[in-house]
Amino acid sequence: MTGIEIYKVTTEKNMNDFISLPRHIYKGCDQYVPDMDMDIRDFFSPKKNPSLRFADVQPFIAYRDNEPVGRITGIISYKSNEIWSKKIVRFSHIEFVDDPEVSKALINAVEQWGKERGMEEIQGPMGITDYDKEGMLIEDFELDGSIIEIWNHPYYPKHMEQMGFGKDADWLQIRIDVPKEVPARYARVAAYSREEFKLKVVKKTKKEIYGSYGKKIFDLLNACYAPLFGFAPFSDEQAYDFIHKYVPLLDLDFVTFIENDKEELVCIAITMADISDGLKKSKGKLFPFGWYHLLKSLKMTKHDKAELMIIGVHPEYQGLGVNALIFDNLIPIYNRKGIKWCETGPQLDNNVKELSQWKVLKPEMVKRRRCWVKNITA
Repeated sequence: MTGIEIYKVTTEKNMNDFISLPRHIYKGCDQYVPDMDMDIRDFFSPKKNPSLRFADVQPFIAYRDNEPVGRITGIISYKSNEIWSKKIVRFSHIEFVDDPEVSKALINAVEQWGKERGMEEIQGPMGITDYDKEGMLIEDFELDGSIIEIWNHPYYPKHMEQMGFGKDADWLQIRIDVPKEVPARYARVAAYSREEFKLKVVKKTKKEIYGSYGKKIFDLLNACYAPLFGFAPFSDEQAYDFIHKYVPLLDLDFVTFIENDKEELVCIAITMADISDGLKKSKGKLFPFGWYHLLKSLKMTKHDKAELMIIGVHPEYQGLGVNALIFDNLIPIYNRKGIKWCETGPQLDNNVKELSQWKVLKPEMVKRRRCWVKNITA
């Protein structure tokens, strides 16, 4: 590790280098979609990130000859460790130049930090919550990234294998072309679900979501995702923060709620037009002109791609045709607004129920990404 120095991020200069490093690593890379600088900064602020009530985090920065060449964040999610009976230190925000000494030094820093706190495994990329970006891309590097996923260079997974990491979990993303009409099977099953199970599609205003309906959403998502890899339920405070951060970005025509005859929320589908172009042009900065590119992408640009960010069906209603109601509602809206194709967020490759729902739409499975794991007790 000659010439490489690893520091805990403790100064404003360290944090500025931590935030700006990806702009150097991905310079000239068309596929990469940057995070907003303020979002990274807010992640480490107890005033801005209520998830820090349930976790310890420590960012590290690597320098060579006083130039930043790598970064990483160590995370101990106490809530997740308790639920899954694990002693895991996670890593996130990992970026490094193509030098095994740099990647090894970063991982070693998190390993040591975790060991000092009694951890037995290192795992990542994973955030504090399941709604943070997770998983390192290991295939389809030529495809564009998006605002909800990690994109990384092809050499990243090679470094992980060289350091002795193995697969903990894999996610896939699904690409579908939007049909001109709702497929007959979806229309038929949707009609049956309305009649037999008294289900209905509803739309909500942002005011309603900011109010009591927001809690309904996260109560449902906590129930839906409880069995899934690494999940820990959102607290009311985390839910409130998430809603006020992301709902302003949404066109609520693209968000579908399904209720039963008791007005209980049993399903939600959150989708949005792809605004990656605005993020790329902003280069992660709101000022001086980043705000304009984001606003233009959100409000003034016709998009042909939608991001299927979250689909959650209450466990008691899974397998009852609820997904058909989603597509029966969204496909006409997509066509009316010019959406030609969609891509889901990462879905666990062993979640057969979730992956099978796309069969009618002739899906293409792309962008395999991996959560790596390694024992650190030896």
